[in-house]
Amino acid sequence: MKVLLSIKPEFAERIFEGSKKYEFRKAVFKNSDIKTIVVYASSPTQRVIGEFEIETIISDSPEKLWNETKEFAGVEEHFFYEYFADREMGFAIKIKKTKKYKETLCLREHFNLTPPQSFLYLRNENLLSQ
Repeated sequence: MKVLLSIKPEFAERIFEGSKKYEFRKAVFKNSDIKTIVVYASSPTQRVIGEFEIETIISDSPEKLWNETKEFAGVEEHFFYEYFADREMGFAIKIKKTKKYKETLCLREHFNLTPPQSFLYLRNENLLSQ
C-alpha cells in the first residue's frame, strides 16, 4: 500500500537529489503495510513529483533521532529541533529508493483530490504511479 505525503518543495527536491535520506514526522501512519510514499510537493509547487520506498521508520526521542540521522537529515540542526519542539518522540522515515516522475501531476486536475495536510492513504495503488 502507498500513502501520499505532503512535503515542502525544498525538502522534496533534496530527497530526489539524494542529500536527504530521512523524512521527519511528528506522527506517522498506523498501517504497517505502507511500503511506498508518493511525494506531493506543497505550495508553491503543488504537484506530485515522485515516490520513494521506505527502508524503515525510526521512532525515538528527537535527540536520539538527530544523532542517528544528522549526516543525511537534509535539514539544519536548528530547524530539526524547532520542528520537534516540545515533543518527547519523533519519527524518521528512512528512504530506500527514489523514483522521480517524468511528468508532475496536479491532484485536483487529474484525480479530483485535495492535497493532504499530512498524509493520505492511497487505496488504488496505481492511481498516482508512473
